Amino acid sequence: MKITIAENEKQFDEIAAWRIIGQILEKKNSVIGLSTGQTTTNMHRIVSELYELHPFDVSEAVFFNVDELTNLPRSYAGSCYAMIRSQLLDHLGVPDERFLMPLTESDDFELESRKFEDSIREHGGADLQILGIGWNGHIGINQPGTPFGSDTWVSPMDEIFEARVRRETGVPDGHELGGLTLGIRTIMQSRRIILAAKGAHKAEIIRQALQGPVTEAVPASILQLHPNCEVLLDREAASIMYHKSIPDSRRIAG
Repeated sequence: MKITIAENEKQFDEIAAWRIIGQILEKKNSVIGLSTGQTTTNMHRIVSELYELHPFDVSEAVFFNVDELTNLPRSYAGSCYAMIRSQLLDHLGVPDERFLMPLTESDDFELESRKFEDSIREHGGADLQILGIGWNGHIGINQPGTPFGSDTWVSPMDEIFEARVRRETGVPDGHELGGLTLGIRTIMQSRRIILAAKGAHKAEIIRQALQGPVTEAVPASILQLHPNCEVLLDREAASIMYHKSIPDSRRIAG
């Protein structure tokens, strides 16, 4: 596991953006898994800005998001489809046929889960998967306790996130919400993974995920076993790790 520690948030966002751009420059038909949330918004903005200044070839690149909300309209601004479109893919001019996403509304989410996973596999699988990490260690929407052998499925949201979605959409408690997410086994099949985390509020869960035991109680801990995983942190997120106990960690100077 490679650990990169940026000196500040600006550098963190720039490094992350160049990881995405670099993958596309290295392999024109890359399949890239993205992730939504506060951690990734600025990296998407920087990729978009650099593309506008110095256009690079994205004509063969394929994108998807690691998860998507269920039982909400795709037009909801907080859907992963809408966020990735507005933050990045609309700026790059990527059409829907190269943006692999499940439906947000369906009578058969088991079928949607299989179709989503199959569509990624049919394009050759993920060359790069960007991941965030939740306060409880979830990756994608795989909550603590999710089996490491899980395939793509519909998971419950964590309580904090679900409460925010309900406030924003006005969806009543009786209306079931969830998240269709790549399963942990599916995520681990990605050829390269970048786990990105910034901010002091992520420091404790990062310590658990990287330096604690590999356990389903902390889903992100499985990434310790991935053969090509980079953990990208800012100084605050890395603040309580014991750097000397991780021999291949490195600090990026400002």
